[in-house]
Amino acid sequence: MGALGCPVPTAYYQRLDAERFQPTEHAQGAWNAHEQHMAPVSGLLAHALERHAPRPDLVMARVTYEILGLISLEPTTVRVRTVRPGRTIELVEAVASAGGREVVRATAWRLAVQETSAVAGGLPRALPARERCTPLDATATWSGGYIRSIEVLRGPERAPGEGQAWLRTPLALVEGEPSTPLAAFLGLVDTANGMNVRLDPAAWVFPNLDLSVHLHRTPQGGPGRWVGFDTLVTVGAGGVGLTSTTLYDEAGPVGRAEQILTVRALGAGG
Repeated sequence: MGALGCPVPTAYYQRLDAERFQPTEHAQGAWNAHEQHMAPVSGLLAHALERHAPRPDLVMARVTYEILGLISLEPTTVRVRTVRPGRTIELVEAVASAGGREVVRATAWRLAVQETSAVAGGLPRALPARERCTPLDATATWSGGYIRSIEVLRGPERAPGEGQAWLRTPLALVEGEPSTPLAAFLGLVDTANGMNVRLDPAAWVFPNLDLSVHLHRTPQGGPGRWVGFDTLVTVGAGGVGLTSTTLYDEAGPVGRAEQILTVRALGAGG
């Protein structure tokens, strides 16, 4: 049971109507208690994109999220449209609004399914098996309901800003609604920026302004399924950083994610 004897939610969101969703305590962000974490927002938008005019003959190969401002922890409206229809290539868009303004915009390219197994290759190195990894208490570094909702394993090879991790959650994206494996997978990817930090969050802030995910294979995901990260965080000398991650599901590598960061000392203006 949660606060005041209320049942603990089993999902990150509860649907209010056709376009509006109520974030639960599990969607709470790590930087501010009154914001949503970008990871479940990413999953929610992917959930909406996957349900919009579904095309089984196309696969979602690239999703880019633009974070337009603080994502307040309040009812969130998601609107979806087809930007560029096509027979073999299609561009769709989902926009989330909260607190009376747009907060995240996602665009996704859908590409035609082709048979290319005869020429497949170029895969990155394997991620360490979970049996070789050790549990990580992410709440020792980060706060918030989202961080409390995930289980993290840390790989044996690590240094500040560089390392591997596996993570999973038992929670659904939207209460009572099945999500595609892709949407569930994308609902965890934004966490990469906080799993192998180069800077101390007690002294520096380094939120990402975007998340761009490129996929060469559709990942398998869902409540309880593991998502793997092999991450390198780069910080430049002028206040800009980059978190670059090779992404894995339980079967192997699936693609890459990039997150641009604004970096500044805690308490600095901006």
